[in-house]
This record gives sequence, C-alpha cells and structure tokens, in this order.
Amino acid sequence: MFLDRDGTVIVHIPYLHTPEQVELIAGAKAALENARAAGFSLYLFTNQSGVGRGMFGLDAVHAVNQRMMELLGASSDSNFFAGVCIAPEAPDAPIVYRKPSPRYILETCKADRLDPELCWMIGDSPSDWEAGIAAGINVAAVGCTDEEPLENRRLREQKGVHGHPDLAAAVRAIVGFSTAS
Repeated sequence: MFLDRDGTVIVHIPYLHTPEQVELIAGAKAALENARAAGFSLYLFTNQSGVGRGMFGLDAVHAVNQRMMELLGASSDSNFFAGVCIAPEAPDAPIVYRKPSPRYILETCKADRLDPELCWMIGDSPSDWEAGIAAGINVAAVGCTDEEPLENRRLREQKGVHGHPDLAAAVRAIVGFSTAS
C-alpha cells in the first residue's frame, strides 16, 4: 500500500517543515494499523518540493516524518513503513521521483516482488492517482467530500478512481475488497 503523506496521513499544511505542526488525520493511525493487520506492507511516497525550492532542507522533512511516526505510535518501529520515498524535486525541475512519476512504485514493486494487481496508491491529489495509474496498480482517492474541488472530482471520475472521505474509509474498502477476492 503506497501512501501519500500530506492530506492522506497527516493534515495538509503547505510546505510543512516544522514537527510541531504535524497533526494526524482523524482515523489515520487505526487505518494504518488495520492495513498492516490485513497483511499490507506500507510505503510512504511524498512530494516535498519545498526542498527543491530551497525553502527547507531534507532534515526538516525527516523531522516532520519522525513526528508523524511518534503520533502513529511507531517511532520505535523501524519497519512500520517498508519503504519511504521523499521526492524533493521542484515542479519545474527534471522529474526523478516526483509524482505523477510512477518510478518509485515500479522500482519498489520489482525490488520487493509485489504483485501490482494487489497494490494500492492512496492519496488526495491528482498526481497521487496518476502515479498509481501509470504504475498499473489500484488507486484510491481520499478527501472526497462535499468540499472536494470540482475539477478533482471530474478528473477522478474520468480516470475511474474510487473516492473516499478519508484514509480510514479507503482502507476499510480496500481491506474488504482484498479479503473478498
């Protein structure tokens, strides 16, 4: 299960770089515990263009991730996430791992011998969904409420991406789907 960070696991704050501002999205901790209990390995996949723009360094991203891990109750569990990809490229820089590039997903599926048909990308933005689609894995959108931007909803529906209000709802649907298969 590939997970976007900001807006999926933690509350989205543009260019977040201070650990004190980290706040889990309601239900995220239980959702990730449920996914792991159902046998999913978790992979964090986050665009952090503030690094590429020179606004903050990778050390700030690591500090934010560490605070997220503390809030998840997993700061001592080095295996909570089977892998982490921090894509530091600015939007105008050559793309290496920045979503919508599927590179991290493809490399991880190959390295960890994951079956793409059983993998999921979960995120709140079109670049998350597009990365999953380009990698040939299942995709779930979060943040799909009455406040969802109309252009996101239209794009999501056009691409056949199922929408969920939050990570907890997405994981419930995925775990139910996976166990029913």
